[in-house]
Parts: sequence; structure tokens; C-alpha cells
Amino acid sequence: MTLKALIVDDEYPARQELRYMLENFNNVEIVGEATSATEALALIKALDYQILFLDINLPGMSGLQLGAVIQELPRPPFVIFITAYDEHALEAFDVNAIDYILKPIDQSRLKRAIERVMRATQEREDSASKQSFVPPTNLKTQGEQGEGIKINRIPAEKQGKTFLVDIGDIFYAFTERDYVYIKTFSEKLFTRFTLKELEARLGSSMFFRTHRCYIVNLQKVKEIVPFFNGTYNLVLEDKDRSEVPVSRAQAKKLRKILGF
Repeated sequence: MTLKALIVDDEYPARQELRYMLENFNNVEIVGEATSATEALALIKALDYQILFLDINLPGMSGLQLGAVIQELPRPPFVIFITAYDEHALEAFDVNAIDYILKPIDQSRLKRAIERVMRATQEREDSASKQSFVPPTNLKTQGEQGEGIKINRIPAEKQGKTFLVDIGDIFYAFTERDYVYIKTFSEKLFTRFTLKELEARLGSSMFFRTHRCYIVNLQKVKEIVPFFNGTYNLVLEDKDRSEVPVSRAQAKKLRKILGF
């Protein structure tokens, strides 16, 4: 798989440096450059890019604003922010950025980000058939039918089949493009619950809401990595060593729970 990439930065030397570094990756094809968010948006609407290398400080519309705008597109590219400023990291993940890299760019850090996009692109293709699903609007009716029956499993779907996933096998749950997924050791499965409903079903003994878009099984956490401005990333023990963000608002609660 080759990712079509767009570089967006108003500084020519920065674009050239990134282009030079990307030449080491045979799975990335740079097919466009832009010096402003407005120019980039026009290119994104004209061509199906898979990956967007995006600076934050741009003339006119900022990179963060562009990131929010493209989320409204049917198939937005995956965004990797590349910037000299660390204070916008949390805002970047609020617009579904897949990574946030500080300048000067570290080659191994860039490699890791591209690998994330490769996995996300493959998952998007694998789950394309799910895009026609409409989440049910009356989950209370379903609950009333099974009132009094409690099982420690969550129904989730993949490739047209419904699986009952043991709660202990769930590493984390997250939202993506208005859908909710659960992640096991090696699988990503679609669920028809909202994240709030899922949080209630999972309970609070093992699971913690780290972010408005994430619920994590704390027993599956391998490492706690400090990020920016009092936030953290949790590295999990799943096959992909997934990283889950902890918002600043939840970081204090997490430290109290884990005692650090």
C-alpha cells in the first residue's frame, strides 16, 4: 500500500526537509504541497490523499482549523501535525490527529507516525462496509427486553458477524468518525453503543475515561508517558502497542487512582 501525501507548511525549507526525510519511505508518495490551509483544502477536495503532514501556524486559517474542517469530508486524510510548538497537542487530538511531531523531526518518530497511518488506512478499508450502518436510536428498548439479565460481555461486530467480547479482553474503546469501536489484543470491532452507554456497561472497576473519545482498561496499560502541559499517553499491551491520550482534566484523577 502506498500513501498519497500532502505537505502543508508556509516555509519552503521546512517542506524541503520533510520531503527529503520522506524519500526514505517507499510506502509514501508526495503528490502535493501547499503553503496555506486554504490552498491545502482545495487540493484535498480534488484528490483522495491518505496522509496530511500539517503545520499549525499558517497564514489565514490555522492548521488546527483545517484539521477540524476536513473532518466533515467523507474520507478525510489522516493528519500528522508537524510543528515547533508543543502547546497545541491536546487540541490536535481533538480534531482526530493521528500524531503530533515536534520540529526538528526525528526520523524514528516520523517512521512510527507513518506506521500508524498505514494501520489506520488498512482498518478504514476493512471497515468500509460498515459505513452504511445507522446506530439504533432506542437502545432503552433493547435494555428493557433483557432487564434483570447481566452478562460480562459486549456485543460487537466485524465483517457482518456479531461477537460477544468478554469485558476482560477489551483493551480500550474509542470514537472514530461518529462510530464507536472496541479494541482487543489484535482486533478492532464496531459497537452500536455510544461511548457513554459503553462506559456504563463496562463499569468503573477496571475502566477509566481518559478523554472524551477514549475509555481504557487500566489493567492493560504497560507504560505511562508524560506528554505536553500535564497530559499523558498510555501505552497498552495490545499487539500494536496502542497509545491512548489522557486529557489534562483526567490526568489528576488518573494519578490518584494509580498512586503516582
